[in-house]
Amino acid sequence: MGLDAAGKTTILYKLQCGKVIQTMPTIGFNVESIDYENVHFKVWDLGGQSSLRPYWKCYYEKCSAIIFVVDSTATDRLSVAKDELHSMLKEQELKDAVIAVFANKQDMEGALSSAQISDKLLLHTIKDHTWNIFNTSAITGSGLDAGMKWVANQIKSK
Repeated sequence: MGLDAAGKTTILYKLQCGKVIQTMPTIGFNVESIDYENVHFKVWDLGGQSSLRPYWKCYYEKCSAIIFVVDSTATDRLSVAKDELHSMLKEQELKDAVIAVFANKQDMEGALSSAQISDKLLLHTIKDHTWNIFNTSAITGSGLDAGMKWVANQIKSK
């Protein structure tokens, strides 16, 4: 999940196929399966446009983990990303979900670090969910393995 143009779909297909696939803005959702660290993930890639965000809650049921993708170069949108993330975490259906924040587009000039993103998203205020943040690049694949391993290990330990 995450705002539009954060790199969610690019990450999904990089994880599934191992390569970058040309994508278009997601209108609605993509659903794919990924096996990672002996965990079978059913991945719902939800469109992040403001008109689609109210529908995110339709996909929360039985959700074990949220990967919240942030465009680390879009500093002007981090406040909106923060509000969406914290609003989502108030939902009862997500009370047991672990949260991995992917500070994406680290390969681009001007990208904020995961520490800076963490501060802007007020991650330190999240007390009722297990969470972590990872520097990632959907293009190079950097950080995706670490993030997915963490999510898989969190799910396996439940």
